[in-house]
Amino acid sequence: MISRWWEVKVTVPPVNSEQRELAEETIYWRLQTFGCQGMATEYQASTGLTIRAYLPHHQASLLDISALGVWVQQDVMGLNQAPPRLQWQLVDEEDWAHSWQQYWHPQEIGEKFLVCPAWLTTPPLHERFLILLDPGMAFGTGTHQTTQLCLEALEMQLDDTFEPLGALTLADVGCGSGILSVAALLLGAEFVYALDLDPLAVQASQENFTLNHLKPEQWSVAEGSIETIPQPVDGLICNILADVIISLVPKLNGVTKPGAWGIFSGLLLSQAPEVTTALEGIGWTVTSVWRRDDWCCLNALRAIEMG
Repeated sequence: MISRWWEVKVTVPPVNSEQRELAEETIYWRLQTFGCQGMATEYQASTGLTIRAYLPHHQASLLDISALGVWVQQDVMGLNQAPPRLQWQLVDEEDWAHSWQQYWHPQEIGEKFLVCPAWLTTPPLHERFLILLDPGMAFGTGTHQTTQLCLEALEMQLDDTFEPLGALTLADVGCGSGILSVAALLLGAEFVYALDLDPLAVQASQENFTLNHLKPEQWSVAEGSIETIPQPVDGLICNILADVIISLVPKLNGVTKPGAWGIFSGLLLSQAPEVTTALEGIGWTVTSVWRRDDWCCLNALRAIEMG
């Protein structure tokens, strides 16, 4: 069990909303690429944008954190903005697991979801699917653009307005807190394989399935990646990073059924062409690219094999 964490705080001076969004996206990308988890954002007109992120102590030295600070400053200055201020400190596990919670509030996402922190009182009289979430030390609260895009893409893929869903089996690769798996089951999927290389994410997903009263026969959570999927699935969700998705592409046809669909996110818009090329190389077609700020989500279909 990890006992100590780096708490990294990046503060961007007050700017207009467009500049703030661009800086936030860039900093999120840098922190996530570096390996940070549990990121949270706060904005105040007087102090500007503050992003907090957490990294296991053993994964980075003080020199590594210092280098991260230089990269973040260079990234933001490359946007023709003033350099942000980066601060860091070591915190105990219990401290970091709760310190960011005060900045996270219930949020409506798409047309069907209401994501609510598990420690708050459930909002009354709502007509949406309620996702109670305690991400613990795993990534995925619904606040980031890529998670929101994936939730909205799931709404499209699992829309039973015109025809029954049937017995759909899905896989959520890089499940984090399990938010996307929970959403898929609430929308009517029959079974979800939730997979993550981080044992803390596996633990968080298990707890969130239980928190949302999902039956054990509806889901399986395991430590691993795409090769851990035991049988071909009807749909695949990957909200990870572009390089990781590209590395998984050669294995997709081995774990999906002909005609399966995929949701691929965690991508900057500039990375979409490379991921699209990789998918097309194995016979998949990208049917749409959904964008939120500089982040995007690819919706793709595997070709149906003709006998």
